Amino acid sequence: MSEFEQVVKEGAQSIGKKLRRLLLWALLLVFVGLLGYIFVYCNFTLSKGTTSGTLTNITYKGILFKTHEGNLNTGTLTLNPNIAPDSKTQAMNGWNFSVPSGEVAAKLDELQGQKVKLFYRKKVKALPWQGKTNYLVYDVKKL
Repeated sequence: MSEFEQVVKEGAQSIGKKLRRLLLWALLLVFVGLLGYIFVYCNFTLSKGTTSGTLTNITYKGILFKTHEGNLNTGTLTLNPNIAPDSKTQAMNGWNFSVPSGEVAAKLDELQGQKVKLFYRKKVKALPWQGKTNYLVYDVKKL
């Protein structure tokens, strides 16, 4: 092998090592950036508040991630204010929520059908194991 071929071969190996190292750093940077984005995006609370009404149901459902999901009847909504209220002109105003805590879900299960006040946090995006909705209930009080 000539001296020129030897120099070309060593140069190609050096460039290959640098490219692999650059690719690994880029992949690591993308992975850390993605984890940081998910952590910030999914843990950011948009709002925190309360709502009250009659608890209509609480269920434990899901295929891969089982979560507690519930529905709260916050009152009736009048469809046409010019007509006297009856079952055809009013609709139930339901509010769907998720419950990440098993303790709170057990309390809600006992209070089903009763008037309750729910304390919740609205997330930008709930993680799949937190619930199906972005409204995560963390406490309940019987009214």
